[in-house]
Amino acid sequence: MTDVVRRFGSTTALDGLTWTAAHGHVTCVLGPNGAGKSTAVELAVGLQRPDGGDVRVLGRDPWRAGPGHRGRVGVMLQDGGLPQSARPVALLSHLARLYAAPRPVTDLVALLGIEAFATTPVRRLSGGQRQRLALAAALVGDPEIVFLDEPTAGLDPHARREVHALVGDLAARGTAVVLTTHSFDEAERLADHVVIVAAGRVAARGSITQVCAGMPLEERYFALTGGAA
Repeated sequence: MTDVVRRFGSTTALDGLTWTAAHGHVTCVLGPNGAGKSTAVELAVGLQRPDGGDVRVLGRDPWRAGPGHRGRVGVMLQDGGLPQSARPVALLSHLARLYAAPRPVTDLVALLGIEAFATTPVRRLSGGQRQRLALAAALVGDPEIVFLDEPTAGLDPHARREVHALVGDLAARGTAVVLTTHSFDEAERLADHVVIVAAGRVAARGSITQVCAGMPLEERYFALTGGAA
């Protein structure tokens, strides 16, 4: 996205935001609550339209793109967007039928530990279980680029490590992974490229080494965001 502006009434959520994500790399987007991270993700997947600037994903404007383009893009939003009465394996099986070459549902179920709640309605799942299901739903189409908005929120340490391994595997397969996070450890562990967002603008971007400029990521982050968490 280039010089992207997004306003909600008198509030400017994004104010000239510019950053890119490469195939085969993990791009971690860091920023305090309200910095515009989720808005940027929703613009990238065509759920919102920018008020200015240019958004391109796989060479297309996501707002105007058709089903063929959307089938190449995976997304996991913070609220999950999961139908409350659906049962996990049935939902994933349904989603898989919408794609020409999906990932095997059985593989995702095993990888993300969904077997234990495979037939439990979504409304009865814990927060961590919903996170796992939402992640599986984002990946079932074997996307070329995937946007993961706080994918490890609410997960226990073991599940978090599993997700980290999965993210690394996605990048190794050539997928462009864009991941928003509040975890400095997660960014240091996963990121090929870091984007720090503050007040709707990019405060810094580059490799961990480039962004940190010789100090720990956490210190650099707070210096750039004015101490906001």
